[in-house]
Amino acid sequence: MRRDAENALKIVVVGGFGVGKTTMVRSVSEIRPLHTEEVMSRVGRSVDDAHRVSGKGSTTVAFDFGRITIDGRSVLYLFGAPGQERFWFLWERLLSGTIGAVVLVDTRRMTDAWYALDRLEHHGMPYIVAVNDFGGPLHSDEHIRQALALRPDIPLVEFDARDHSSSKFVLIALVEHLHELAVHQKS
Repeated sequence: MRRDAENALKIVVVGGFGVGKTTMVRSVSEIRPLHTEEVMSRVGRSVDDAHRVSGKGSTTVAFDFGRITIDGRSVLYLFGAPGQERFWFLWERLLSGTIGAVVLVDTRRMTDAWYALDRLEHHGMPYIVAVNDFGGPLHSDEHIRQALALRPDIPLVEFDARDHSSSKFVLIALVEHLHELAVHQKS
């Protein structure tokens, strides 16, 4: 693995509280990811509405960071944004210099993705939506698209954030979407 790269690419993983952003960055990063995961206090559990996310004992308080070497010249940097409203002010900085984003969704709490979708639309940031498998009720793509008011041209994929191959598939889907957008802009 080279330590320097001619092409540094940045992708941000966003979404609501407890949708699997840290888990995804961990599962796909080639390095031991930097994370700011901290144990949730009793007070934090009430502020972050942890009762809606069973088994959640820790939370990201700044961001997650991972790296993937694409080839000898290009490196992909992954940044996982915190999902709690009290940390949304960090998103503006994390979005700076980003080529695209992945919006993670938990179908049990789809409305939690609205802020992320709104921010990305506001910035004109290309993105895809990835539905993390929490073993909840299955929803059709049409139902998810309708609940999130997704345009037909926004890719929607399902995955398991704990699985390296599955998370890699999501990143490939984003890169393919970015490539398709670039081709259409040249036409």
